[in-house]
Amino acid sequence: MSDESGPQPEPIRFYGTTWLNHDGGYGLRRAGTCIGALAAAAAGALVLRFGYEGLAIAKVGGLVNTMVVVAFAVCSALAFRRTWERFGRRPDPAADPHAERSMQSLMMIGFIGALLAYALRTLKEAPGEELHRREYKEAVARYERRTERKGKGRRKR
Repeated sequence: MSDESGPQPEPIRFYGTTWLNHDGGYGLRRAGTCIGALAAAAAGALVLRFGYEGLAIAKVGGLVNTMVVVAFAVCSALAFRRTWERFGRRPDPAADPHAERSMQSLMMIGFIGALLAYALRTLKEAPGEELHRREYKEAVARYERRTERKGKGRRKR
């Protein structure tokens, strides 16, 4: 681990900084978050099913039923993809902030897809661990180069 004046690892939700050395109950946290995400997705699917049954009881028609199912399926697929991609790269700061806000409603509608992406990624690593590890290693390398140059510069004087 680096000294306190060097770069510090960025905490990940539910994991803190245990992702760095896979200590502090890292494995249990991964198992717990995977089970929790799957349970939340199952509960959400159950709530959606009750909503769909409500549409059937209201006899709104086959077209509306189909549109609701397709809307949730498409939003869930888009939310899954967006969530999965966010584990590997940060959002573009130059991106349109209005587009980001407009995606929030899509992510809320497709919450099951986002939860499934989280659960699947947890089977491999803490969600976002690869990105955080890469950024942390780059920060440590920059810090070491910077301190190495400062040390060499002082010796020459």
